[in-house]
Amino acid sequence: MDYGGRASPVLIQIRTVEETGSTNADLLTAACAGAPEGTWLRAERQSQGRGRTGRGWQSPRGNLYASTIVHVHPGEPTPATLALVTAVALHETAAAWAGTEARRLSIKWPNDLLANGIKLAGVLLEREGDAVVIGLGVNLAEAPSLPDRATIALSALGAAPDPAAFLEDLTQSLARWIARWRGEGLAPIRAAWLAAAHPIGTALQAALGDEKIEGLFEGLDAEGALRLRRADGAIVTIHAGDVFLA
Repeated sequence: MDYGGRASPVLIQIRTVEETGSTNADLLTAACAGAPEGTWLRAERQSQGRGRTGRGWQSPRGNLYASTIVHVHPGEPTPATLALVTAVALHETAAAWAGTEARRLSIKWPNDLLANGIKLAGVLLEREGDAVVIGLGVNLAEAPSLPDRATIALSALGAAPDPAAFLEDLTQSLARWIARWRGEGLAPIRAAWLAAAHPIGTALQAALGDEKIEGLFEGLDAEGALRLRRADGAIVTIHAGDVFLA
């Protein structure tokens, strides 16, 4: 693998299982046991898949359920910004498979991938010591029916990719962007994220516990936090919370 002329020190190893409870849970255990960065686990099906804030994640066959380990080190950007890195890599990979329909894809803060404004994929980051486990659920063939939001599959934009083939491309893209995150800092990640995001001025609603904030998308601050412009013109910076298209 090549990163701008220099070899990657990370060896990518993908293991696929027929079924597991949660690929994230499995790799959190593996990370505690010393599993190296570049370890990937893909499941054909998950029985206990989960999203952010403990939401369940349905796992019909034909979609992608995978997790990987990244070991963070002093001097690197904050681990939370790996959410932005992952979103950029996920968008890049899905856009390549979508071809001429890639224009329908966009990112919603911090790491949801949308197609036609509808959720196509999600990312869950969990940390154990210096290991961050990044879990990805991508609707390739089928869009699960959820009670609180609409979903869409990449098959709505064309043929459904084979999960193993999609993951091969995603591992390469994520490794490239992580190398840039480490070598160049957050700035190029932030620029790529903004280029792939919904337009400035998009109406959003942020749920911060019991508080809801509505405003217009004003981009990201230098650290990757979401900026919303409220009706009174004030800019609110959001570091954590659930965000929805209003």
